[in-house]
Amino acid sequence: MDNNLAVIYLSIFVVLLGFTVVSIFRQVFKTRRLESSMSRLRKKLSTSKGTTQEYYELASIYSEKKVFSQAIALFQKALKAAEEEGEENTAPIYNGLGYTYFAQEQYDLAIRQYKEALKSKPEYVTAMNNLAHAYEKKNLNAQALEMYEQALKIDANNATAKRRAQSLRRLVSA
Repeated sequence: MDNNLAVIYLSIFVVLLGFTVVSIFRQVFKTRRLESSMSRLRKKLSTSKGTTQEYYELASIYSEKKVFSQAIALFQKALKAAEEEGEENTAPIYNGLGYTYFAQEQYDLAIRQYKEALKSKPEYVTAMNNLAHAYEKKNLNAQALEMYEQALKIDANNATAKRRAQSLRRLVSA
């Protein structure tokens, strides 16, 4: 009986250890890939003018690393490059810029950027969810609910919009 229990405990330990090792390796490879991309892009952009995509990619990396001042500058360069290249799909850039402002609790600036993203691409559900979240942070619950409901009209299965709209409906109707 004691042997069986020891085997069960040991098996559980080995499974947990295996899961932990796999998780650590995945994180290490993700970090290495991110650092490699960052290094390559920084080197290229320091020696020559970049494309919209390159500025956007590096800005996104900085944003993920929470280096927001550099991310903002790069998102702005991406917008300028997009204008010069005649790139019309600037919604992801404005959304990324909005995220960086949101992460710094600069909600008015974030709202402005999310609205620009929606001007560029009116059915951009991610920007709608982000704009609604910024409205929530500013206690503009009616506007937030309206945005979430607009997102649900486009994507009825959007889990974030469903959950937040349901919560806000109770708040707004109370």
